[in-house]
Amino acid sequence: MTVNWDKTPLVPAIVQDAKSGEVLMLAYMNKEALELTLSTGYAHYFSRSKQRIWKKGETSGHTQKIEDVLIDCDNDTILIKVEQAGVACHTGARSCFFRSVKDEKRVLEQEVDVDSKYSVTDVLYHTILERKNSSAEKSWTKKLLDNKELLLSKIREEADELAVAINEESDEQVIYEAADLLYHSLVGLGYRDVNPDRVKQELKRRFGMSGIEEKANRSK
Repeated sequence: MTVNWDKTPLVPAIVQDAKSGEVLMLAYMNKEALELTLSTGYAHYFSRSKQRIWKKGETSGHTQKIEDVLIDCDNDTILIKVEQAGVACHTGARSCFFRSVKDEKRVLEQEVDVDSKYSVTDVLYHTILERKNSSAEKSWTKKLLDNKELLLSKIREEADELAVAINEESDEQVIYEAADLLYHSLVGLGYRDVNPDRVKQELKRRFGMSGIEEKANRSK
């Protein structure tokens, strides 16, 4: 029995440690991701936030070697048993399920320093999402996420300050203002749940294309 992909283009994939039985994460697969998983022997998923296929561990090296792939009785959920290299969660925890809703506390500690595995943009974006989903967090980031008008005004303000710095201030000030604008832009992406990887994909698409050609294609 196989998945009816015409009816269900994406299916949830529960990932389990093959030896301990520990649930490590939940991801999603489309037909291509499942085919790559089976053909390569390593877990591939479809990222709804990045809108692309990704191999688990492609950046961190924390790959998932396939031990078995099972499908449920309704043919719409997959269980993957894996040999996990490193940790499963991008936060550095062994499992993505490390917070107790009942006790409101962390039940698994961070095992890996993610700063050395991911780009600063990725780490910052996921930190922003954590602030967004926290009801108790008191921070500037949370304040921006809770006040769209404040967020939009700060993005405009930082863009203007960067333009001024580029025009008449030192290189150090340009760097400082660019960092401010990048941070507030990432908060804006987090507000809209747009993963910065999709911005990178757009830049790759434009690479080698002239600005005039790109604008012409955009207007079609």
